[in-house]
Amino acid sequence: MDVNTSAYIIVQAATQCLALILTVLSSFILLATSISIALLSNQIDSPDAALNWPDEGRIEFRNYSLRYGANLPYALRNIDLHIESGQKIGIIGRTGAGKSSLFKGLYRFVDQSNVTGDILIDDVNIHRLPLNHLRSNLTAIPQQPVMFSGSLRYNLDPFNSYSDEQCWKVLEDVQLKQFVQNHSAGLQMSISEWGRNLSVGQCQLINFARAILKNRKILLFDEATANVDQRTDDLIQTLIKNKFHDRTILIIAHRLNTVAKCDHILVLDNGMVVNYDTLTNILNSYQ
Repeated sequence: MDVNTSAYIIVQAATQCLALILTVLSSFILLATSISIALLSNQIDSPDAALNWPDEGRIEFRNYSLRYGANLPYALRNIDLHIESGQKIGIIGRTGAGKSSLFKGLYRFVDQSNVTGDILIDDVNIHRLPLNHLRSNLTAIPQQPVMFSGSLRYNLDPFNSYSDEQCWKVLEDVQLKQFVQNHSAGLQMSISEWGRNLSVGQCQLINFARAILKNRKILLFDEATANVDQRTDDLIQTLIKNKFHDRTILIIAHRLNTVAKCDHILVLDNGMVVNYDTLTNILNSYQ
């Protein structure tokens, strides 16, 4: 093999090696770009919602159906529902009727491929919103209080968005101010994971204090008073009346007295609406 041939082979080999390196590098750049777009997709501003969305709190389900897998039956079927701003809606039904699925739909916990129909909040289709924008503008209080390991102040205001004075005010609203003042650390008192060093009632009242602090237009209560004593239940009902009187609230409950003062009662069975009326009219319909 002469010198020219050897040089040609070396150049060709180097060229192919460089081409391979560039191909691999391009693939990594494309992958990184795709991942970045996926991660940022929920942070891109939506033209549909103003900064103060929702400013009223109207909710509308339009022929909405939901299931938890392509081969599974629908947990919600053809839900058509209109909830006006400030209304209190009690949601009742047997286990598996679809009550919690309504909340999962509002929070978009189910992939869009398993959903048909629409949910609108203040005329904005929630599926057009970035997830973080949607979820940060809803407040949910579940049956099991959500408590984090850390200070009481962190549990009230994890993003440090409010002043100490505002935190003390909401603790006063839920009748926990004296309890916290009696603790040497005050707002910095330590909270164990899941609030194990507090009673269930105290944990739930802290959750309600957090909700008052956030002051969102729409609140979702999922059996929020199921595990508290009667005194705490009565206090929570008073809070709903006085602190959330102009908020839209959806309340899942098994006890009828929990939803007795709601504007309307939504009765679900097998994922479908079987009744949506005032409690008086519903009770009369069964007589």
